[in-house]
Amino acid sequence: MLLPAKAEVARQLRRYRAWERVMLASPYDRTVRATFEDSGYTLCVLMGKRCAREAADAAERYLRSNLVTYLREQDGRPQPRRAARRAPPPERRSTAPSP
Repeated sequence: MLLPAKAEVARQLRRYRAWERVMLASPYDRTVRATFEDSGYTLCVLMGKRCAREAADAAERYLRSNLVTYLREQDGRPQPRRAARRAPPPERRSTAPSP
C-alpha cells in the first residue's frame, strides 16, 4: 500500500480545516463552499476514504502514529497473537477390549 508523505497530509489537512472554518462562517457563499468541498475531495483521494470527515480523521490518525501502527488500525483485524506452546494431546486409549 502506498501512503502519502506526512508533510503533504499535514498541509492538506490544514487547508481542509481552514476552509471548514471559513465555510462555517459564511455557509451561503458558493465560492467558499466549492473550495471547501474541493479541499475535502483532495483529502479523500489522499487518504483513500469516501467521506471528507473520515478522511480528516484518518489524516489525523496517520499524522499521530507511526507507519506500522497506522496500517494495523486501517486493517481492522485483530493482530495475531503468538501461539502458546501446548503439550501434545493426551493419548487416547480405546475402551474396546483388544483381541
